[in-house]
Amino acid sequence: MSETASDRTSVPQHVAIIMDGNGRWAQQRGRPRTFGHSKGVEAVRRVVEAAGDRGVRTLTLFSFSTENWNRPADEVGALFELMKRYVAADLASLKKKGVRIRIIGRRDDLTPDLAEIVTKAETDTAENTDFNLNIAFNYGGRDELIRAAQSLAEAVRAGDLNPSDIDEGRLSAALDTAGLPDVDLMIRTSGEQRISNFLLWQAAYAEFYFTDVLWPDFDDVELGRALDSFQQRDRRYGGVDAGAA
Repeated sequence: MSETASDRTSVPQHVAIIMDGNGRWAQQRGRPRTFGHSKGVEAVRRVVEAAGDRGVRTLTLFSFSTENWNRPADEVGALFELMKRYVAADLASLKKKGVRIRIIGRRDDLTPDLAEIVTKAETDTAENTDFNLNIAFNYGGRDELIRAAQSLAEAVRAGDLNPSDIDEGRLSAALDTAGLPDVDLMIRTSGEQRISNFLLWQAAYAEFYFTDVLWPDFDDVELGRALDSFQQRDRRYGGVDAGAA
């Protein structure tokens, strides 16, 4: 993997965002956590638009993790309902704008109506190529790696694959993000500085940007700051700066 001087000022092609702080945003205003999640959907709309306008080609948003099942049942239900509403309300517009939607994560825990909406969103936008929008829902990085390993193991057992043929390319192709580039920039809002089991494989060489801004307040200006920070990074991928002594 090589890099030129122009790469330092390039726009990251794959941006991943851990959308954190909805609950705290709502609590600061004396409102229930579900209100914060609803406002968070408005931020999603802003950032999807802003990312495309700024030249980002792939955006992956962490919406609901496999660990989020530990939250109160009413909050989990509200998150599922918001997911359905967002896709139903925005699908036609996103399709018209050339956005391809992928929902990454486990499917077996989804309710039948949500699973149907997810399938429709992916099917209806499968031919779009202008912008990739990945929504990580019921997703965990370790779970994704386990599912990929199981898939490869099944191929070996069936005689379709030799264990010695398993390499980075084959494992990448078994992940939910198959065919997409690795993450260039990972953003986390709300002041927390951890990746919380998100895109563990894909973020191997990602640059990280942490901001105190809570997700419902994240907008084009904040995205611009993250992209500006990325453009100042010296990405060496384990090597050394060509100008270093």
